[in-house]
Amino acid sequence: MSRIIIALATGFYVGKMARAPGTWGSVAAFLPWLFMKNLPLPSYLLLLGAVFVLGFFVAGSAEKIVDCPDAGCIVIDEFLGMFITLTAAPDHPLAWLIGFIFFRIFDIAKPFPVCWFDRRIHGGVGIMMDDVVAGIYALLSLQLIWAAVGRFL
Repeated sequence: MSRIIIALATGFYVGKMARAPGTWGSVAAFLPWLFMKNLPLPSYLLLLGAVFVLGFFVAGSAEKIVDCPDAGCIVIDEFLGMFITLTAAPDHPLAWLIGFIFFRIFDIAKPFPVCWFDRRIHGGVGIMMDDVVAGIYALLSLQLIWAAVGRFL
């Protein structure tokens, strides 16, 4: 069972890459997202909820297995953050790239309240929530930027 938990928590071992596992996890999130992106919004949001619940359990269990709080190899939270960022994203690869960049900026810089969740909430919920908030920031930023310049592309 622990192998299944680690496989899910690490994005099928993408999180085990030596450098920048969060960035690689965010990149890897594009693959499942390509299969999700055309779902009706209610189905998409339901799937986000399911990923959050799954992530809560596997991230919390994985940090116990690897004996390290919020270990860098746990990237299921990056998957959810990217899925949130790309909610209703314009059907344009440049928009997807902009969303990725915004998500990485907010996930790394951790502006308030991302940093609050990162520092104060522990376990599976804490691992997931800072990326949820970073994803919401990135979603809003992407939508605002695209509304302003997307028509020129």
